[in-house]
Formats: sequence, structure tokens, C-alpha cells
Amino acid sequence: MKPRRLNRVLTYVAAVVVSVGCIAPLAWTALASVSTQSDIVARPARWWPSELYLDRYTEILFNPESTAGAAFRAAFMNSLVVGVCTVLISMTISIFGAYAFARLRFPFRRSTLILFLTTYMLPQIALLIPLYLILSSMGLLDTRIGLILVDCSLVIPFTLWILSNYFMTVPVELEEAARIDGTSRMGALFRIILPSAKPGIFAAVMFAFLLAWDEFMYALIFTASDSAKTIPVAISEFAGRYTTDFGLVAAGGLIAAVPPLIIALVFQRQIVSGLAAGAVKG
Repeated sequence: MKPRRLNRVLTYVAAVVVSVGCIAPLAWTALASVSTQSDIVARPARWWPSELYLDRYTEILFNPESTAGAAFRAAFMNSLVVGVCTVLISMTISIFGAYAFARLRFPFRRSTLILFLTTYMLPQIALLIPLYLILSSMGLLDTRIGLILVDCSLVIPFTLWILSNYFMTVPVELEEAARIDGTSRMGALFRIILPSAKPGIFAAVMFAFLLAWDEFMYALIFTASDSAKTIPVAISEFAGRYTTDFGLVAAGGLIAAVPPLIIALVFQRQIVSGLAAGAVKG
């Protein structure tokens, strides 16, 4: 076999292996969500349910008398509010901060940016007690606002790093030409930089939303009631003290994956182009 053909075959084989590895857990989750509890725990394992059991979705989404369903629906709305607000706040701060790091020259500019990134790299558990004490002193424990602020502290360093590097790839000549024509620095930011950096902004928005949507540790420690709990916490509480309905956990996980999936599908082209451009230009 020719080397070129062998490389192509190996590439396809590797792609199939990776695809199966990614799709298999999702497929098992989907099957578990419509399988009875006896099918899930059966030994030997049953790879196809003996009957389709859709009551879990009805319980989670529509049953007003279900305690677990009511908690999940409240958590879904909490996650949506927290995720959207975190994205709006973090992107607003990150856009202006990234522009400053990309275009302005001041002492310790690069060191300061690395310091922001270092805070993102710290393990969450290291910041748990300080953040808890801060929220407690401000009366923001078990509130959406407190969780939004905590998630912003987690998201902003990441989005700031992404956007600052992407803004650096936008040619300075475009901005200078706009400045010569009488545009202010802020006008150049909104008319030149942001339109040129749309793919990078879309990528940052998606990652910011995913970080806020999937965050678990802070939401688990800082929230206690259904008015503030998010989806990861609600799903974790499907596990009982003596038994766990794995199908209910699977159904909740699939429903929780819908908003990020929609975002990824809608903005797929912009996200891919943004990541590819950042990889090439950076």
C-alpha cells in the first residue's frame, strides 16, 4: 500500500475511533433515559431497552406534582439567567479590557494579562473559602446575583485572554486609517475592531456560556434553595441516599445539553472560523 493511501486509511480509522468514543457515551445516555430501571441495572447489560419508558421526560418537563421535576425546571431557568447575565457582564468587561491590552502601551501590560490568566488556572477549591466569606458578608449567598458574580470571576480571565490575543491579529493600519478620518478610539473599537473580530467574539461567548452553564462546585456550595440552584446541582440531587434513578439523571443530562447544543449549531460557522483564525494568526 502506498504511503499516501496508508496515511489516508489511518486518518479515517482514527476519525472513526474518536467519533465512536465521543458518540458512545451520549448514545448510552439517550438509551438509559428511555429505559426502565430494571433494564439499566440488568446483568448481563441490555444494549436496547425492552420498552420505551418516556415518563421521566414527562415528570421533569410537565408534571406539576413532581418535586424533582419542579426543582429541575426552576434550576433550568436559574442556569439560563445566570449563564446569560454572566456572558453579558463578562463580555462587556472583556471587550474593553482586551482592547486596552491589545492596543494601549503601559508598564507591565503583558505581566498583568498573564496574572489574569493565572487566576483562571487556580483550582476552584483554593478560592472557595474566600469567595464564600465575601458573598456571606455581602448577603449574596443562595442568590442568582451572587452566583453571577462568582461565575464572572471565573469567566472574565478566560475571555479576556482570548479576546486580547484575537484583537492583536486585527491590523493596526485599519484602526489608524479610521482615526485619521476623524473616528475616536471608541468609534474605532466599535466600527473596526469588533466587526473584524466577530468570529473570536462568538467563540468567546460560547465558551463563556458553557463555563457558566456547566459550573458545579460554586453552585453546589453557594446555593441551597430552588430559587438559586442551577442544573448541575439539580441533576446531582436526583441521586437518593440509598438508590439512584440513573434514567432520571440521564434524561436531565440530555435536556441540560440542549441550550449549549443549540448555540453550537447556530454559531458553528463563526466559532470554527474564529478558532481557526486565532490558531493561524496567533
